[in-house]
Amino acid sequence: MSEFEQYRSLFVAESRENLENLVNNLLILEKGSDQNAIDESFRSIHTLKGASASMGFADMERLCHTMEDALQLIRGGSSEMSADLENILLSCTDLLEEMLDDVEAGGDSSSKNPDHQVQALHAWLGQQDIESAGKGEELGCKEPAEESRETLPDGEVAAPEDRPEYAMTITVAPECMMKDVRAMIAIQNLEALGTIRSIEPSKEAIDEGKCEGTIHLTIASDAGEEALRTAAQGSEIATVEIKEAAGAPKDRDSAAGIPAGRQPTEPERKPAAAAPDKNREIKNLRVDIAQLDHIMNLVEDLVINRGRLKQIAEEKKIKEMDEAISMVERSVSELQSLMMMIRMIPLSHIFNRLPRVVRDVAQYDHKEVEFIMEGGETELDRSVMDGLNDPLLHLIRNAVNHGIEDPAVRVEAGKPAKGLVKLSAYRDRDNVIIKLTDDGAGINVEKVKKKAIEKGLITAETAATLSTDEAIDLLFQPGFSTADTITDISGRGVGLDVVKRSIESLKGTIKVETTPGQGSTFELLLPPTMAIVDVMIVRLNGRRLAIPISSIVEVANFRKDTMHHIGKGDVTLIRDEVLQILRLDEMVGSSDRCEILIVVQYQKRKCCIPVDAVEGKQEVVVKPLSSFIGTTKGISGVTILGDGDVVPVLDVNTMQE
Repeated sequence: MSEFEQYRSLFVAESRENLENLVNNLLILEKGSDQNAIDESFRSIHTLKGASASMGFADMERLCHTMEDALQLIRGGSSEMSADLENILLSCTDLLEEMLDDVEAGGDSSSKNPDHQVQALHAWLGQQDIESAGKGEELGCKEPAEESRETLPDGEVAAPEDRPEYAMTITVAPECMMKDVRAMIAIQNLEALGTIRSIEPSKEAIDEGKCEGTIHLTIASDAGEEALRTAAQGSEIATVEIKEAAGAPKDRDSAAGIPAGRQPTEPERKPAAAAPDKNREIKNLRVDIAQLDHIMNLVEDLVINRGRLKQIAEEKKIKEMDEAISMVERSVSELQSLMMMIRMIPLSHIFNRLPRVVRDVAQYDHKEVEFIMEGGETELDRSVMDGLNDPLLHLIRNAVNHGIEDPAVRVEAGKPAKGLVKLSAYRDRDNVIIKLTDDGAGINVEKVKKKAIEKGLITAETAATLSTDEAIDLLFQPGFSTADTITDISGRGVGLDVVKRSIESLKGTIKVETTPGQGSTFELLLPPTMAIVDVMIVRLNGRRLAIPISSIVEVANFRKDTMHHIGKGDVTLIRDEVLQILRLDEMVGSSDRCEILIVVQYQKRKCCIPVDAVEGKQEVVVKPLSSFIGTTKGISGVTILGDGDVVPVLDVNTMQE
C-alpha cells in the first residue's frame, strides 16, 4: 500500500468531522447571526480546503475555496447570511459529502463536478461586490485599498497591523509516513488564525516533499497561544512549542488604544515557556473498524471456550485446573467488557445529521418546524448503530411531512404556526429507548382503515372491528401509504414497513402512540449490543433453549389446575394476573412434563413459557442465523455452549406477535 493510500482513510475521517461541524453551524446561522457559528463554519471549510489541497483533490479544493470566500465576507461583517446563500452552501456540503464518498471508494473526487455550485457562489459574490460599490458611491466614499500583504525575502509576509507575534516549532511524529501532508495541514489551520510572517522550510519546499518533520515559523495573531497551539495540534503531531517572538513589539499600549504614560489595568503578559515534554505520548489512535470486528470475534471465541473449559474442569474435578480457569475467566471477562466499551458509540453520531433532514423537508413542504434533540450521549454498539440510520431518517421525514400541519392549518386549530419535533434517547434497564414525538395532527385511524380497504389488505367488515392499535399496525404493512399524492418525500409506499423490518433485524421493537389533533410518538426499543448477552438455559422436550435474562420477569411453578382455555389459546393465573401461555411445540415438540413457567415481558405485555427444567444462568455469544435460513420468528440467533451444543436464543419481542 502506498503512503498516499494510507492517508486516504485518515483524510476521509477528519474531513467528515469537519463537514458535519460545518453543516451544524450553517443550520445555526439560518436561525440568526451567531459569531461563534460563523467562526466555526469558516474554520471547518478552511481546514477542508487545506486537507483536500494537500491530498491533491483539485475539484474539492476549488469548491472549498469558493465557499471560504463567501464565508469570509460574512465573517468580516461586509455581508449577511441570506436564505439564498444558506441554500447554496448546503448544496455545496451535499456535493462535498458525495466527493468524500468517491474518495473513500478509491476515487479522487473528480467524478463529481462542482461547476454548478461554484458558479452559484460566484454569482452571489458578484452581487455583493455590486452592492458594496453602490453603497460606497451613495456615501461618497472612495473604495478602501486592499490590505497590504507584501511578500518579503525567504517567504516572509508583511502583516497589515501590529499584532502579537509568536515563534512556533511544530514537530511531526517520527513514525508519520507523509510528514509534508501533516505539516501542510497544520500550517493551513494556523493561517485561519493569523498571518504567517516567516516559515522554514518554505511552503514551496514542503509542497515538494522536502520536509524532515520540523517546521519553524513566526505568526502574527490575536487568537492567543492556546488557540494557536490547538490549531497546530492534530493526529501525528508530536510536539508544538510556542513563545512570544524575539523582537516583537513591546509597547502594546498604543496598539491597544491606551494613552502613553498610563499603566494598563492588567499586568503585562509574560512569555509562555516552551512545552518541556518533547516526547509526548500518543494517546489516541484511529483503528480500522474491521480490525475491531476481528478482535471482537476472537473475544467471542474466548467466551465460548471459557465455558467449555469450565465444564471440563467440573467434570474432571481437577483443583489446579479450576484455579487456573478462574484466573483466565477474570481476564476474559475484563477483555470482553473492554471490547464492548470500545464498540459503544454515542447516538450523537446519527442525531447530528438529522437537523439538516428536518430543515430540508420543512422547507420543501413550506412548514415551520422546531427540532429538539436530547440524549445524544446515550451509547449503542456499533453493530446496532449501523442499522439505525435509515429507520430514523424515515421516521424524521414522516414526522415533518405527515405529522406537522401547514402553518395556516395549525393557527386555525389554535396551535403555534411552528410545529415541534422532539427526538430523545435514554437507557432503560438493559435496553435503549429512542422516542420521536411531534405535536402535529396525529394519525387519522379512519383514513388508515379506508386506505387499507382500498389496497385490499382488509375488508370493510374487518375494518369495523379493528381497535386503534390494530389499525395503526396496518401502517407497517409493505406498500402501505396514506399519502394522497406521490412526492419526492412520500407516497411511494416505502417507509414504515422498511422501518419495522430494520428495527426487528436489530432485535428491537417499535411502538406507536397517537392522539388526534395533538400528535404522535414513535418509540424504538433496542438492545445496547447484540453480541454477548446473559441468558437462562432451559430444557423442553429434551432440547435446550436460551432465554435472555433481560426479558425474564420471574420463574414460577406450573400448576395445571390454574390453566384455562380461552379463545384460541390457554391462559393461567399467576399472582391474580391472567397470563397467556406461549407454547413452543412447533419449535421443539410438545412435552407432558412442563413443571416450570418462565414469565417473560415485552414492553408492557407479559406471557409465560412452560419448560421442563431450568439449568441456570450463563453468559453466551449470540451468532446471527445464516442468510440461507433467513429470519425465523421467535429466534434471535444461536449460541454454542461449553459442551459444543448449538442452542437457539429466543426472541421474546417477536414471539408475542
